[in-house]
Amino acid sequence: MFTMSRRAVLGSAAAAAAFGLSSKLEFVMPALAAAPLEPMVGFFKYKVGDVEVTAIYDGIWKKPHDPTFIKNASIEDTKEALSKAGLTTEFMPIPLTVVVLKLGDRLIMMDAGSGVGQWQANATHLPANMAAAGIDYKKIDTIMLSHFHPDHVWGLMEKGTNDPVFPNAELIVNAVEYNWWTEPGRVEKLAEGRKPAGKRIADVFPKWKNWRLVDDGAEVAPGIRLLAAPGHTPGHSTYLVISGSKQLLVSADIMYVPALLAPHPEWQGSYDQDGPMAIDTRRRLIDRIIADNIAICGSHFPFPGSGTFVKDGSAYGFTPTIQA
Repeated sequence: MFTMSRRAVLGSAAAAAAFGLSSKLEFVMPALAAAPLEPMVGFFKYKVGDVEVTAIYDGIWKKPHDPTFIKNASIEDTKEALSKAGLTTEFMPIPLTVVVLKLGDRLIMMDAGSGVGQWQANATHLPANMAAAGIDYKKIDTIMLSHFHPDHVWGLMEKGTNDPVFPNAELIVNAVEYNWWTEPGRVEKLAEGRKPAGKRIADVFPKWKNWRLVDDGAEVAPGIRLLAAPGHTPGHSTYLVISGSKQLLVSADIMYVPALLAPHPEWQGSYDQDGPMAIDTRRRLIDRIIADNIAICGSHFPFPGSGTFVKDGSAYGFTPTIQA
């Protein structure tokens, strides 16, 4: 059974069913209106079958509005979408949540966060919130990485020195992603704005010996399978967690700002390396979680980073989990 350790409010009977709850819950409208910009408590625990899931708040990017952020939508379009979702229109709110799975005595971290102050100045909360949740980062034995964007992997490296934060943890990633970023000559091919990140990856990651490169569909731990989700990056991947009759898709960045991309799944983000492919991936996986009644969490969903999707014509409706 899918249970919450704190009371959560979801947006419909379908949402209640998706999360294994027995009764219809109050409908929240606008869908995101009750979701606070930043949480009062920085961690949230729930279960998927026998797997304990801890969502841990890292911080938020209060991104200034930028006409290039969504390639095929204007600032006015994105502000309208935010307003309809009950979110601020003063800036683009992009929170970051990191998930830790407990399988028996094993601790598995899904992405490594942005590193204290390495991605955004106010994305500094992961270590303290992890400790508050009772998780000792030194006991993390596996890190499953979705892709190599800074907000997902800078937490692997110490600020200033690039020393590994998790030298003894196994690092699992789609081989396509690793090989693309570390290919000789890759840095020179990157756009100017991405070259510093590309150089850091190329200089540091190949020196580490604790990588495990896997292919699409690989079972990377008992009940956890990597599913390729390309477009955002060449080897961007999600992870499907199965325990008993319950499933959870750790979806990373396929739907990174649901307030924008749920009602407008055809919008192409500037951080999507292949926009049309990202759109195809988004539709394929969101359609699957709806059809198969799979729970979902996302790195940039409103904290605690989980919610439910429903079909809305050719688009989607999204209702977040609301932390009480």
